[in-house]
Amino acid sequence: MTEAEDGTYYLEKLSLVGDSDDDYEYEEVPVDDVSSLATADLAEDWNKAIDILDQGKRDQKIETKIDSPMLTSMIQRPEVVDDFVRNFLRRNGMRRTMDCFQTEWYEFKQKGQLDNMQIYNVPDALQSLMLLTDEVKRLKDEREKYKSAARVAKESYVKVMKERDFHRMHHSRIVQEKNRLITDLKRLKNHYRSYEPTLNSLKTKYDAALREKMLIRLERDRAVAHVTSLQASLHNNVEKDEPLASSCRADRLDGPTQTELKKQREKENSAKSDNSHKNSKDSEFPVDTRVNPLLGLVKGQPASLQRPGGIRQHGCIKAHFKPISTVALHPRKQLIVTASDDATWKMWPLPNGDVVMTGKGHTDWISDVDFDMSGTMLASASGDQTVKIWDFDQGKCVLTFSDHTQAVWSVSWHHTSNFLASGSMDQTIKVFDLNSERCRSILRGHTDSVNSVQFLPFGNTIVSSSADKTISLWDARTKICAHTFFGHEHSINDAKFTMRGDAIVSCDSFGQVKMWDVRTITQMLSFDVGPHPCNDVAIEATNHVMAVASNDSTLKMIHVATGDITALPGHDDACNSVQFDITASFILSGGSDGTVRVWS
Repeated sequence: MTEAEDGTYYLEKLSLVGDSDDDYEYEEVPVDDVSSLATADLAEDWNKAIDILDQGKRDQKIETKIDSPMLTSMIQRPEVVDDFVRNFLRRNGMRRTMDCFQTEWYEFKQKGQLDNMQIYNVPDALQSLMLLTDEVKRLKDEREKYKSAARVAKESYVKVMKERDFHRMHHSRIVQEKNRLITDLKRLKNHYRSYEPTLNSLKTKYDAALREKMLIRLERDRAVAHVTSLQASLHNNVEKDEPLASSCRADRLDGPTQTELKKQREKENSAKSDNSHKNSKDSEFPVDTRVNPLLGLVKGQPASLQRPGGIRQHGCIKAHFKPISTVALHPRKQLIVTASDDATWKMWPLPNGDVVMTGKGHTDWISDVDFDMSGTMLASASGDQTVKIWDFDQGKCVLTFSDHTQAVWSVSWHHTSNFLASGSMDQTIKVFDLNSERCRSILRGHTDSVNSVQFLPFGNTIVSSSADKTISLWDARTKICAHTFFGHEHSINDAKFTMRGDAIVSCDSFGQVKMWDVRTITQMLSFDVGPHPCNDVAIEATNHVMAVASNDSTLKMIHVATGDITALPGHDDACNSVQFDITASFILSGGSDGTVRVWS
């Protein structure tokens, strides 16, 4: 009697059937006979001896053959009534009733009363019915599970359909907007093409007019000089023979020289009358000699810049707790000024790095500072839309200009210390007169923020870089844009003159560094140190090495002749400013980590 998995009892009869090897006839071969036979045949035929040995091995394998396992078969017999009752009671959990039944059943069996009773087997139909009943119950449970799963799937399907309809509607709206924008863009392109020939012709005419103006100015200066010399010689002749000269002047008409002299005097008188309406304290721009006397201090390129790996960090000053935007070097002493986002600037001596002076007065971050040529004053530009002048002798801010309408990015002193140029986010460049304490001129032409300005060393020309991807040269006296450089494809963050004033270096927000020839108005060189933005650029006096402050916290050194680029890691955050000493004996860099690094 065995118990199945569902608790049902069955009587089983097992018949064991085994395979027998009695039918196989083995031929027994004595070992002595094999050996003697092999020895005799080996002498006669070698091949026959080998066959006999192989046959012996096969016989040994047959003798050691393992019998295969016996196969068993199970015959299921019908369930008797008492087993059926037990299974029924157990399946329904009637344990006490089953105990009573078994007790009484075994009593009858011991008394022998069961022999007289007719005990029948349970019909197969009843057993099949019970099995089918269990199967139906199981299938019903599975059906309920499938219904629940189908209900959840239906809800998910409805939700997905709603989302699909929403996204389809949103996609249709986006497609319509895209088509409308494409149509507008095509119309604007066509409109721009109609203006392009006119703009090109106007630009050509403008360039021709500028050239003619320069030629006319040169001719005028030559004529004025000639007239001056003639006037001096005429004055000498008048003193020698005045009666004759007076009679001659009375009898003849004015010649072309006298006519030109009169016109020049009339222009001077008219200019004087116009100047009478200006401020009497206004300063005059000096003659543009284009000679930089500081070039005499340059004795050639330092050896450390010529060999690879010659530049290393030799000092670090923790100047501010917030990012440093710029670093300025004193023109005569070993002093530096750092400006920071904490709205202050600080002065530090080199190399010990103990703070000497702190400037407080701006209400927002300071973007740029610059020493005047004498080193007694400092100009600062700030995000509070002001430019301040600081006097070191008085130890305070002596002048504030509030003419800009947006944040000021850059300032630069004229070499006379009478004028100051500033570039702002309001797309303008303003030139301030410190004697009259007012804005003398406003230079307009850029179509986006002016990021940097600089006066030509010992000149009256201003270079400006802008987020409109252009570099412009301005004449501070005439307020005219003389030239515009095109070539950058991204916002230009900085542009500077070289010490000689014959070239300009610039960098943009995509890591492109370029060098421009001022005389031919063409691009000379281009270097790619990206893709990180370049925040500042500087070039040493001999024009052999450039330093670039990169946003990836490194200082990039570029050898102009070979194009080799060396990265100098040191800052813990973006490098925002870089400055060469006039003799290129050391380099200063300031970063967003609030430190100033000294390289040499």
